[in-house]
Amino acid sequence: MTDKIEPGKTVPIKPDPSLEPATTPSDQHGPAPFRAQVWHDIAIFFRLLYHFWVGFHFMRKTRRAITIFGSARLAQDHEFCKSAYSVAKSLGAKGFTIITGGGPSIMEAANHGAKDAGANSIGINIQIPHEQHINAFVTRGIKSRYFFVRKVLLCRYSEAFVIYPGGFGTLDEMFELVTLIQTGKMVDRPVILVNRQFWTGLIEWLRRTVHPAGMLSARELDRLRVVDTEAEVLEYLDQRLHKIYDTIPLVK
Repeated sequence: MTDKIEPGKTVPIKPDPSLEPATTPSDQHGPAPFRAQVWHDIAIFFRLLYHFWVGFHFMRKTRRAITIFGSARLAQDHEFCKSAYSVAKSLGAKGFTIITGGGPSIMEAANHGAKDAGANSIGINIQIPHEQHINAFVTRGIKSRYFFVRKVLLCRYSEAFVIYPGGFGTLDEMFELVTLIQTGKMVDRPVILVNRQFWTGLIEWLRRTVHPAGMLSARELDRLRVVDTEAEVLEYLDQRLHKIYDTIPLVK
C-alpha cells in the first residue's frame, strides 16, 4: 500500500534494507564492498610501483637507444620486416641500442638486425591473454603486466623513434608519443614514420581536417617525419641527433 502525501508536506524517505550494502558488526569504516575496493586499489598502487621500479632498474644503464615500433602480425619476409631489420642493423653498427616491444614480426626483425650488428637488442614484452613470447633475437628482455608501464620503458630511454606500419597498438604508441612531446611532458625527439604509402592518408587527413579546424598547428604536424627508405631514416636521424647527447634526459 502506497503512503499518501499531502500537498506541501514533506515526508522522510524510508530506506529500503534490500538496497543497503552488506556490512559486518565490526564495520567501523564504511560498507564492506567499499573497503574491499580501497584495499584493491592500494594493492594495484603498490603493484604498479613494483613494476615501474623493476623496469627502471632493468633499463637504468641504457644509453644511445632508438625504439622501433610496428605491427606484430606480419611475416618475416614482408617488406616492412626486411626494412626494419636493415634499419636496426645499420643503427646497431653505429653504436645504438635498439629497443622494441620484444614480440614477433617487425619487432622481431628489428631485434634481429640489432643482434646481427652486435648491438644491444632490448625487448619490453607485454603479458596478454594470448601469450606473446619474447622473440629469440632479444639480448636483454623484460615482461610488463601493464601497457602504460611498457610504454614508459619503450619511450623514456630513447633518443628517437622509428615507427613502421601497424594496427591499433602502433597507432596508440605513435599518437601518445607526439602528444607527450606536444604538451611538453617529454623532451622533443625525432619521430619517423616509415612508408609514405601507408602513412600519407592519415597525415593528409590531419592536415586537411584536423589542422583547419584549429585543433593542431602546422608545427605540431611537422613533428611527424614521413620517409620511405633506410637511407632517409639514417639521414634524418643524423640531422636531428648530432647535437643530442645521451646525458639529456628524455622525460622532463
